[in-house]
Amino acid sequence: MLVLDLLALLITLTAVFAWINLRFFKLPTTIGVMVMGMLASLLLIGLEKLGVDMAFRVERALAGIDFNTLLMQGMLSVLLFAGALHVKLDDLAKQRWVIGTLATIGVIASTLIIGCLTKFGFGLFGLELPWMAALLFGALISPTDPIAVLAILRKAGIDKEVETKITGESLFNDGVGVVVFLLLLGVYAGGEELSVGHALGLFAKEAIGGALFGFALGLLVNWMMRQVDNYQVEVLLTLAAAMGGYAAAAALHLSAPIAIVIAGLLIGNQGRASAMSKVTEEHVDKFWELIDEILNAVLFVLIGVEILLITAEPGYLAAGLLAIPIVLLGRLLSVGPAIKLLALTRSFPPGTLKVLVWGGLRGGISVALALSLPPGPERNLIVTVTYCVVVFSILVQGLTLGKVVAMSGAAKASDDGQRTH
Repeated sequence: MLVLDLLALLITLTAVFAWINLRFFKLPTTIGVMVMGMLASLLLIGLEKLGVDMAFRVERALAGIDFNTLLMQGMLSVLLFAGALHVKLDDLAKQRWVIGTLATIGVIASTLIIGCLTKFGFGLFGLELPWMAALLFGALISPTDPIAVLAILRKAGIDKEVETKITGESLFNDGVGVVVFLLLLGVYAGGEELSVGHALGLFAKEAIGGALFGFALGLLVNWMMRQVDNYQVEVLLTLAAAMGGYAAAAALHLSAPIAIVIAGLLIGNQGRASAMSKVTEEHVDKFWELIDEILNAVLFVLIGVEILLITAEPGYLAAGLLAIPIVLLGRLLSVGPAIKLLALTRSFPPGTLKVLVWGGLRGGISVALALSLPPGPERNLIVTVTYCVVVFSILVQGLTLGKVVAMSGAAKASDDGQRTH
């Protein structure tokens, strides 16, 4: 199937699923289209059991889509830029210590905790994972992705501090999580030696180098935008920053996600204040909001139909069910101590910890990283388990997050400076 045919099919499915969801189910768009994709896939599987062999053709078409390449080297640049563009730098700066701690130490701690729990937990089902494979699963499942339910958070009237923490963490821990994953993957697949010096050197080059590159890119684009007053050209410059900047950072072996987040923050704040006219600002915002909505919908349709590619062995599915509480526990044990320590010197709105744990959603990045694993006896297991965790995260956590916000007291800003319990 030609690339154009695949793209046409994907866009058509996304549009039809979005219409059905809006017309009948009225779920948040990203969640609704994913549900539609899953139901369509399950229908094809059911027809295959009845002798109607349509699932095989769809599977063959899906096999022609490199999900990892499509997301990690294509869609992610635009999605991260769109997310960062609308985050206020002042709000982020106020929460910098919390966000920085969760996005670095939190991701590393989560990787180790989930890896250890997975290693021993899966053994209960007779599924022996090598230590490095278990840690790889911990690394790929640790980055959070709350973009799918950001509208739910705002609709619930969540405290601005908590929203900033969740959004800021998700923007930065993607980059850190990918660096940790690549470090472990080098050991798992290539036999590289894992040492503290090597790990710190790679992290410094990828993360710090990516941040500096993104800062320079943001300054350059802002300067270029100040020299002209034409919204078509300025929108094009932002698109070039997102896609060209991501590709350039990746080619330089820097953390492209971190680079694009930094560039997006600079353009969305400094650029908005000094380089954009009101007309340009309006068109830039509308363009990126539309692109964000479309790509998110397409991404979640892909996640929904990927069910056709997972290995549905009973043992694998049982391991997937076990992984759900393991990931939630890993999130609690990695976020909880950090929040408790930080609460000694600063106040947190009530319910912060509960919302951070339940709102730590997993999404397309985890699936993409799992699918990037080299062929081997552990790959199918990790892909299936990752898919189970992501589906639970989006459907159950995503759809109940508004209720958790309301029940935890995080729907309103704290007036008395009460600390998190």
